[in-house]
Amino acid sequence: MIRHLISHLAHRDHPIAAPVSDDALERLLRRARLPARARVLDLGCGEAEWIIRALELHPEATADGVDVSEAALAAAAERAAARGVADRLRLHHTTAAGHTGSEPYDLVLCVGATHAFGGLTGSLQAMRRHLGPAGRALVGEGFWETTPSPEILALLDAGPDEYADLSGTVERAERTGYATVHAHTSTRAEWDVYEWSWTGSLTDWALDHPGSDGDAALAAARDHRAVWLDGYRDVLGFVTLLLRPV
Repeated sequence: MIRHLISHLAHRDHPIAAPVSDDALERLLRRARLPARARVLDLGCGEAEWIIRALELHPEATADGVDVSEAALAAAAERAAARGVADRLRLHHTTAAGHTGSEPYDLVLCVGATHAFGGLTGSLQAMRRHLGPAGRALVGEGFWETTPSPEILALLDAGPDEYADLSGTVERAERTGYATVHAHTSTRAEWDVYEWSWTGSLTDWALDHPGSDGDAALAAARDHRAVWLDGYRDVLGFVTLLLRPV
């Protein structure tokens, strides 16, 4: 099964699609202090939960969501319609790097999708091109809670410089030309809720769909759970930074 379909199935019961709680998500969006008739962009939106929440909080706002997964975008359209914001949400089936907007945005998000731009620095450079002068960027990125062992790096297929520690992650963001105005560091409980949901939702789907696709989904869930429980749990952290260009 292709990667983005696995991701869509795994996030079925956790549409935030990051180790972030409902309350933390709302706090981040409120701290963005969007103006009336704000324009919002999510690069790698998945099922668009972040921007649907933004539209619910700001009834005059409009949003664009960009993703390569047709399944995720179809789910996003259904969610937006069910929650009464579909007329203010435009969904684009394209790569995050391929999106072009005709006007600047007041808030640009890229949460858990910085791989689309080769990492945090490339993501923030791309996000800045979409931001208006007073706009804000909301970016979610991993960081090393503790120094990873060679064995854990091998499990993650990552190098030691894949991420920095928390201080270094903030420094990387600010070197790109931003100031940090707020942030949320995910707790262990948020991580556990996210990972058990990820692996459990995919396992549930696999057991309901016997056959080659179900076998592939079940294998992906078990592989992911092993890498998490035996590898990056308490090693990899996640921080969502609210940034302003300087």
